[in-house]
Amino acid sequence: MNVLIGVTGGVAAYKVCEVVSTLAKAGVDVRVMMTKQAECFVSPLTFAALSRHSVYTDDHFWSSTQATPDYRPLHIALGEWADVFVIAPLTANTLGKLAHGLADNLLTNTVLASVCPVLLAPAMNTDMWQQPAVQRNWQQLLTYPRYHAVGPGLGRLACDRIGAGRVAEAAEIVAYVMSLVHTQGCKDLSGKQLLISTGSTQEHLDPVRYIGNPATGRMGIALAMAAQHRGAQVTLVHGPLLAEVAATIPAEVRAIAITTAAEMEQAMLAHLTQADWVIMAAAVADVRPTRSATSKLPKSDLPTQLPLEYVPDIVAQLAAHKLPSQKIVGFAAQTGDIITPATAKLKRKHLDVIVANPIDQPDSGFGSQNNEAVLLSSDGRQLKIAHGSKLLLAHQLYDFLHK
Repeated sequence: MNVLIGVTGGVAAYKVCEVVSTLAKAGVDVRVMMTKQAECFVSPLTFAALSRHSVYTDDHFWSSTQATPDYRPLHIALGEWADVFVIAPLTANTLGKLAHGLADNLLTNTVLASVCPVLLAPAMNTDMWQQPAVQRNWQQLLTYPRYHAVGPGLGRLACDRIGAGRVAEAAEIVAYVMSLVHTQGCKDLSGKQLLISTGSTQEHLDPVRYIGNPATGRMGIALAMAAQHRGAQVTLVHGPLLAEVAATIPAEVRAIAITTAAEMEQAMLAHLTQADWVIMAAAVADVRPTRSATSKLPKSDLPTQLPLEYVPDIVAQLAAHKLPSQKIVGFAAQTGDIITPATAKLKRKHLDVIVANPIDQPDSGFGSQNNEAVLLSSDGRQLKIAHGSKLLLAHQLYDFLHK
């Protein structure tokens, strides 16, 4: 994976250090180029140390020795080398140049000399971002298929203004880069509506005690993120999430928070008819207390035997109500033999695809950033997904669904 990162002259340039460091630690070959203005905020030496490579600046571009060792122009060689080109932070000035095809430095010349996907992460003052000329340039640039956008976000800016203009967080940029490496910028889910569930449900005995499970929601968020990167419109129904996990839900995704299985059932059925693909990644409770107290029960009043009732099977209901054009995907978190019970679940619930994933393997399943699985389809296809990030598994699932 060859990722070229162009840094322009904004105070948010310091945040790109984490992007470069994270990608390099993940084994990505990262090269950094900086505009003259970017050097006012972060030194080339910093990016060289983080990327393990020399940094390219305009001094290299305009010097008599700017050619590569094989005497090819630097901007041509870099443009052909890159699999993905990231520009972060993207200033209003560079945005205007790109929108009008101007090239007066190493970065803009390399953009024109390349054909790989370009990920843009704008960052600027809110008033600058909202200027009609800037918005016109932004919308014009995004009409070209090779350009992809991450951010800007809302929040407090370096100028103390609160509003739009914050550069996307490093994790958002890195995730989008990984998606682009896999898809090469293909938005094959454009026009599709996806309905995804994630996280656990909580079935309360009283306001402070409940039956639950350790699902974090990361798998469903990765599914939502991958789908959004591929052009889909996504509705994400999620159970209670930790704040740091909830913060990773892309801003473009419509998120619906629920607590109980009954609430998830209602939300999923309410949005079923608008969805092309439905993915039930949530770890829904199988049982719940027959009664739930409205105030905390004293310890002495807790039952020694808890009466339980089964929770309605949400994914089976979705499959029973689906249209011929829709696809329903279920998950089967298993220990030991994962294929046999997942195959039975696939057939019994009339699903199109089921994702059988082991939760007894190290660094996989609940609570992990990674996962592994076997994909099984109703037409007999089977695909083993090796251990890797949940985002990569999500992309491989979408590839499988397309086939």
